[in-house]
Amino acid sequence: MSTFFKRIPSPTGLLTLIASENGLRAVLWDRGDPEKSGIDRGEENPDHPLLLETERQLNEYFTKKRKTFSLPLDFVGSEFQKQVWEALLTIPFGETRTYGDIARQIGNPDSVRAVGGAANKNPIPIIAPCHRVVGANGKLVGFGGGLENKALLLDLEAPYRQTTLFD
Repeated sequence: MSTFFKRIPSPTGLLTLIASENGLRAVLWDRGDPEKSGIDRGEENPDHPLLLETERQLNEYFTKKRKTFSLPLDFVGSEFQKQVWEALLTIPFGETRTYGDIARQIGNPDSVRAVGGAANKNPIPIIAPCHRVVGANGKLVGFGGGLENKALLLDLEAPYRQTTLFD
């Protein structure tokens, strides 16, 4: 399956957007080893329609003009990871959940650590909002894009944010 990528600037740093024929496959942070994600970037195509639409929606999000995304997503991972990533999509803008909340939501309450691992490997951050998942005590923990970016994203949503803790 062919993949295409485009790099865009953002308040969180440079992002690499990757699309497949089935949807958006990744939003990669400009930190660390890009090969570590295990996602093939494919060929650069800055005019790919889905990548342009993703860029537009992300820009609207960063300028507080968008609270939800409407993009076809193509998650690549284990069934458990996909379950967690799909659960992330249900966290409303401006709210947070704990790893325990997500574990209970997917019907596997003893998998808190595994949920944290899957959230950390989320290939489509921001859009599948793993930044909205916090520790049981409400503190910012574990984020593939760095805790400073997690804080930035939560601050962006701050006027709307309501923390819900069930742990």
